Amino acid sequence: MINGTTKIYGIIGNPVSHSLSPAMHNAAFAALGENRIYLPFPVEDVQAALAGLKALGICGASVTIPHKETVIPYLDRIDPVARAIGAVNTIEVRMEDQEPVLCGSNTDWLGANRALAEKMELKGALVILLGAGGSARAIGFGLKEAGAGIILCSRTESKGRALASELACPWFSLSEITQLRGDAIINATSVGMSPRQEASAVPSKILSSFRVVMDIVYAPLQTRLLREAEEAGCRTVSGLEMLLYQGVAQFELWTGMAAPVEVMRASLLGARGQKEEKKD
Repeated sequence: MINGTTKIYGIIGNPVSHSLSPAMHNAAFAALGENRIYLPFPVEDVQAALAGLKALGICGASVTIPHKETVIPYLDRIDPVARAIGAVNTIEVRMEDQEPVLCGSNTDWLGANRALAEKMELKGALVILLGAGGSARAIGFGLKEAGAGIILCSRTESKGRALASELACPWFSLSEITQLRGDAIINATSVGMSPRQEASAVPSKILSSFRVVMDIVYAPLQTRLLREAEEAGCRTVSGLEMLLYQGVAQFELWTGMAAPVEVMRASLLGARGQKEEKKD
């Protein structure tokens, strides 16, 4: 029951109506009998929105596109990994000396690492990372934190070389991908996302060279890349697992409790299925 003691969380972005996070977090709160609720907050004015978090007593927020970078100047604190990544996807509102303090962190890299670590040992592994956008940045810095080696591969040379310099790793053009080998390959681009679900950034003929293939795209759940990777005998990781585990990390930061992972996974699958039915 929502009442005067209900703790409120939400997701800020624009748009946010498509987000699966409310289903995931609300299912987790309900499963643990917590008097908490998670809501979508469409936001254009970031400064005003963050002031509103403090003024309204909101306990925490997820941050999504296009605000992961623009929130940073308005936070009171930011953790070192989020600062290195240059993006925040999680805000905790802590009370210190009876004043609200906004603390920013990034759980995208935690989600990617945990999803990948279920299939392989990260420390000492060599990972081919495709992309040079925000997702690739988060995953790249996360892999470095875990002790993995990285080869960055992207379409745009200027962005790719800039990120590779920050990650202290080699850069190759996406057109050179057939020359690369490693323990795992991660697609951190939007290639393969609906409605262009028959596209793949990785030629099927090289997939057998990798033990694990991960795709951050989760619409469709099984991309062409993952389908072809399974056919090549690779272990695969879907984008839904990264989404799940970044949410698990958020939940645990906000509550201090162990997240009900299977409940959250089932809620994501259910919410995604409902969205697919509405499209049809």
